[in-house]
Amino acid sequence: MSENLEDITSKTNGSWAHLGAELVYMQDSTGRYLTFWCQHSESLGFDPKQIVEDQSSKEYAFTPVDKGAYMEKLQRIFTTLIPQKYQCWFCYGQQLFELELVISPIMPPKAYTPTTVFVMGRLLQAAVSKEENLTSQISVELDSAISSQRHHKLINQITRNIRRTLDLDIIWQQTVDSLGEALQLKRCIICPYQSSHTKVQVIAEYRQPSVSSMLGLEIDIASEPGFAQALATLQPILAKNPQHPQFDQQRMLVVATCHQDQPNGLIALSLGKKCCAISAEELAIAKDVADQLGTAIAHATLYKELEQARQQAEQATRRIREFLANVTHELRTPLNGIIGFLKLILEGMADDPEEQRQFLEEAHKSSLYLLDIINDMLDIARIEAGKMELELRSVMLDELFSDIESFMRPQAEGRNLSFQMNMPVTSDEIIVYGDYQRLKQVMLNLLSNAIKFTHEGGITVTTDVVRKKVTFQDQQFPGMVRVRVADTGIGVSLDKQDKLFQLFSQVDSSRTRQYGGTGLGLAISQKLVEAMGGEVNFYSLGEGLGSTVTFTVPLYQQPVMVSSSDSDSQA
Repeated sequence: MSENLEDITSKTNGSWAHLGAELVYMQDSTGRYLTFWCQHSESLGFDPKQIVEDQSSKEYAFTPVDKGAYMEKLQRIFTTLIPQKYQCWFCYGQQLFELELVISPIMPPKAYTPTTVFVMGRLLQAAVSKEENLTSQISVELDSAISSQRHHKLINQITRNIRRTLDLDIIWQQTVDSLGEALQLKRCIICPYQSSHTKVQVIAEYRQPSVSSMLGLEIDIASEPGFAQALATLQPILAKNPQHPQFDQQRMLVVATCHQDQPNGLIALSLGKKCCAISAEELAIAKDVADQLGTAIAHATLYKELEQARQQAEQATRRIREFLANVTHELRTPLNGIIGFLKLILEGMADDPEEQRQFLEEAHKSSLYLLDIINDMLDIARIEAGKMELELRSVMLDELFSDIESFMRPQAEGRNLSFQMNMPVTSDEIIVYGDYQRLKQVMLNLLSNAIKFTHEGGITVTTDVVRKKVTFQDQQFPGMVRVRVADTGIGVSLDKQDKLFQLFSQVDSSRTRQYGGTGLGLAISQKLVEAMGGEVNFYSLGEGLGSTVTFTVPLYQQPVMVSSSDSDSQA
């Protein structure tokens, strides 16, 4: 023993009372007392001198009930050099004492590691036990301490695992594994819950090898009273007779996970026949885990939603950036043509009036193309703002087709493509309900695309009447007219077809640049047709295999069909 320690020990006779503690002692790393002072030694029957000098005596030993945990605490303090507060039970003779201690390491002079600790404490409660009951009482206190430690250790472990990741699949599986192993369960399952659903699905499971798996199964909440009650009360529910056959009629503890008092999942623990009643500790563990898991589910779900929103925003920004680059190119091309041809005329570069007229015609053609691009962009702006106005009325399909054919046939034949427009054979007019100019715009868009992306072969437009009553804007119509625009062009791969109707999205920006155009035609056509009560669909078997676009529009009145096979056409 060092000289400093002897000096300290010589001053223990009452001098430590000024520290304000009821109990003061010093120990070395093995737990041996070096000094001991207690304010209530006489009333408690302590002999401080004997406690220090005769530590091997059972009669005068002042020892912690859970000596292993106490020594573990000492070693941690020696290692970390950080004082810690510790609450534990000590026994002395036939008495038990619950103490609250503050344990601090003492660093000796010219040394790098402490060899002793200085402990100050206060008495929380004391219990006197008869000799014959002392062992059992100590055992009860020890079991309680160990149980509490296990409880906190398990919760801390699950909490740490949950906080390490925002992947819900990992969180769910680690939770059921931890619960199943710690509580020795027959089965433990987790089901996410949404208030709009009447069923839940098992997405994570812990089970004994002899038990069949429930992973992926759907469970009707209404058929399991324990599930419904747990969701309604947000309290642990002990279901004695679960209905699902794979629960084997065993007792089951059901706990709802929640966030801000809103349930978001269910934990079901099959207890088997291991005990007649579930312990308070198991209830506490299940509830604590459910609380931690509910918050984790909410955070992970929010993170997932934010991540998806971020990715969608990035994709939208990228699409708009590509779209603007393409539109800028498309605007500059006709503008440069207009400026160029007009400049040639102004500078007198035309050799004769005929060539000057040709320059003016080219400038005019470029201006019309420029106008189409601007109109497309204005249409998109109006559609996005919800300000697209339609003049819905009866439209003669013959008149519409004649107008379209006179405009598009020269373009197709100018590229050596065949062009056919077929109407169903009827004894009277086919009349549809829509906006004439917008229907014309839709057909011009579809046919322009077909001609643009077809190098050989041709374009065919067919029409049929679908006898199926529909209601649009509180008005009933006898059927629909379906128009098909089929081409033998370059087609679209199956994995890229979902992009065709997305605003500012192009299947292939390099191809769009090669063929020209803004890529808005199909998106605009879809919005216009839907506003007139119809729908647009695109079909292609793949690249190089041509394309077919169909759209429908309400039939204003039922025509008299000449061919019965045509009249029986169904959607």
